[in-house]
Amino acid sequence: MLQVDQLAKSFGDRLLFSDVTFGIERGQKIGLIAPNGSGKSTLLKILLGQEEADSGSVIYERDIRRAYLPQLPDLPEEGTILEACFNRFDPVAQLTLQWEQAVEQGDHEAMERLLPEMEAQGGWSYEQRAKEILGALGIQDHHRPITRLSGGERKRIALASTLISQPDLLFLDEPTNHLDLESVQWLEKFLAAYDGAVLLVSHDRTFMDACVSHVAALENRMLVTYTGNYLGYLHQREENLEQLRAKRSAQERDIAHMEVFIERFRYKPTKARQVQERVAKVEKIKQELVVLPEQSHHVHFRFPDPPRTGDTVISLENVSKSYEDNLVYQDVDLKLYRGDHVALVGPNGAGKSTLMKLMAHKIFPDTGQIELGQNVSEAYYAQHELDPANTVMAELDSVAPGWTTSEERRLLGAFLFHGDDVEKRVQVLSGGERARLALAKMLVSPDPLLLLDEPTNHLDIDSVDVLEKALVDFPGTIVLISHDEHLVRALANKVVDVRDHKITVYEGDYEYFCFKRAELEAAEAVGTKNGAADAGALKHKAPTAYGSDGARAEKHHEAPVSTSRNVKTKEQRRAEAEERNRKNRALRDTKKRLKEVEAALQPAHQRYDELMALMADEDLYNDAEKFDACMAEYNALAKKIPALEQEWLELSEKMEANAHE
Repeated sequence: MLQVDQLAKSFGDRLLFSDVTFGIERGQKIGLIAPNGSGKSTLLKILLGQEEADSGSVIYERDIRRAYLPQLPDLPEEGTILEACFNRFDPVAQLTLQWEQAVEQGDHEAMERLLPEMEAQGGWSYEQRAKEILGALGIQDHHRPITRLSGGERKRIALASTLISQPDLLFLDEPTNHLDLESVQWLEKFLAAYDGAVLLVSHDRTFMDACVSHVAALENRMLVTYTGNYLGYLHQREENLEQLRAKRSAQERDIAHMEVFIERFRYKPTKARQVQERVAKVEKIKQELVVLPEQSHHVHFRFPDPPRTGDTVISLENVSKSYEDNLVYQDVDLKLYRGDHVALVGPNGAGKSTLMKLMAHKIFPDTGQIELGQNVSEAYYAQHELDPANTVMAELDSVAPGWTTSEERRLLGAFLFHGDDVEKRVQVLSGGERARLALAKMLVSPDPLLLLDEPTNHLDIDSVDVLEKALVDFPGTIVLISHDEHLVRALANKVVDVRDHKITVYEGDYEYFCFKRAELEAAEAVGTKNGAADAGALKHKAPTAYGSDGARAEKHHEAPVSTSRNVKTKEQRRAEAEERNRKNRALRDTKKRLKEVEAALQPAHQRYDELMALMADEDLYNDAEKFDACMAEYNALAKKIPALEQEWLELSEKMEANAHE
C-alpha cells in the first residue's frame, strides 16, 4: 500500500532523521511516536507530499485513496456542519451535497436529475454515514453554521470528514485532541474495526493500546517499528535496550582487559606480538562499538506546596447558566474539598468547560453563587489563555513580577526554553511549546485550586508522564478535563459526570465511575424493557445527582449519597485494606533482599580488587590454566557487581518511596 525507502531530512545543520525505511500494508494500524520536535509532523508531511525529503522515496500503490487529519484542521469559513463534512475532493460527497442543497431549496427538477446518480453511487449511505459519525462525536445539529463553532468542534468535524470518506489509508495527527472520553472510546472501536490502513500520531497510550497493531518509534534520528500495541512496544524496547546495554558492556570489558595487558607489557620485547594483536582487537571493537540511544530531553518539575486552605475549597449553590436559548445548568449545587482530584467527564457539549470556566470566574452564572473557601485562589490552565503578542519571557514575567531574570531563565530552561528561545513570540510557538509555557506559568506560584482544561494536548508521551506524576503528588485540589484516559485513571479520586443539564458526583476513582455508569445504564435498559416501575426501583443505586429541576435525589425520597470526600464504599475500603497489606508484605520482602544484596557486594568488591592485582602480575600470563580461571572469575564478577549495585539502588529507592506513601 505504501513503501518508504531511506528517507532523510535536515533543517540547516540539524538532522531530523535519516535512512527511514518502512511499509504500511492493508489493515495495519500504526502508531507513530517520538518526542516533540524530533520530526513526526515533518515525516507526515513528506509522506503526504506536502514537503520534500532531502533523499529517499515514498511510493504508493496505484489508485490508493488517502485522507489526512492535521492537528489544526482548516475548515471552510462558510456553510453548515454537514457541508463541511463532505470532502470537496470526493465525487460521492459532492453528489450528496448537491442532493442536500436541492432538498433544502425544494428544487424538484434537480432532485429528479440527481436521483439516479444517488442510487448508482451510493449517496444515501454516504449521508447516513456522515450523520452517524457526527452523532458519535457529539455533533447533533448538522445544519449549524461553521462560523458558530468552537475550536474543539471544528476539530471533531474535521475528524468526521476524514472518517466519512472511508479512504484506503488514513493519516491522523492527534485525533483525540478535543474529544471527550466517550468519543475517544468510540473512535478506538471505529479504528480497530476499520478495513483500511491507519498511521496515527498520538500521546494517548490507552487509545493506542486499544487500536494500533504496530508502533513506529522515531528515536535517535531513525525509525524503528515494533509489532503490537503501545504496551507491547514498551516491553520490546526495554528488551532491545537491555540487549544493547549488555553488548556495549561486554565490548567495554573486553577493551578494558586488553588495555590492562597493553599497558603492562607495552615495552616488553617478548610480548610485542601479543601487544600488537590486542591493539588491533581494541581498534576493531571500538569501530564496532554499540551506540546506545540518546536520552530524550524531558521536562522535570513538581509543584511546590500551595498555601494551606480550609477544608472546603469551592462551593456552587443554585447555579444556573444559559447561552441564549441553550440551557446548560439550572440550580446546580457542588462542593469540592482540599485534596480532591476531580475529573469532569461527559459528552462533548454537555457543559464541562462551562463548569470549569464558572469555577475559574472566567464567566459568571445567571443565578446562584460560586464561592472560594478560606485562603483559596485558583489557577486556570488553558493554552489559548496565552497572549500571542508576548514573548516567552514576557509571558512568564507577567505572573512573576518579583523574580529576577536569571530565576525566570532557570524555570524556562527546565521547560526546555533555552537561549534565544525565551525571545520567541507566543504566536510562533508549537502546540507542545505553548503547553509547556502554560505549565511553567502555573509553577511560579501554584494556587491551592488548579483548573486544568486538556493539559496534555500537544505534549509528547514523556512530558505527559512527568505531568502525571507532578499532578498525582500535588497536595491541593485539582479539577481536570482530559480525553487521556490513562491520566484520568491515575489522577482522579472523584468523578463529576456532566450531562443532561445536571451533574452527578461519584465518590470514587474512574474505575468506580465506570462501574456505576454501567450499573445505571443496565438499570435504564431494564426499565425500558420492563417498565418504569422497575427502573425507578433500580435508580436508587445511582449516585447523587444535581439536576435541572434544582432538586437533589433526597428531596425525592431517594437514598441520599453524601458528597463528603471521606465517604467510601465497602468495595473501596476493602480494596484499600488489601493494597495496604500487599505493600507491607512487599516492604518486608524488600528489606530482606536489600540485606542480602549488601552482604553479597562487600566480598564481591574485595575479590574483584584481588583479581585486578593478579592481572597486573606478569607470571599470571605464563600460566594458561591459571590465567583462564582468573579471567573467567573476573568476567563473572564484572557482570555480577553492576547487577548487584543496580539492584541495591532500585531496592533503596523502593524503600524510600514506600516510606513516603
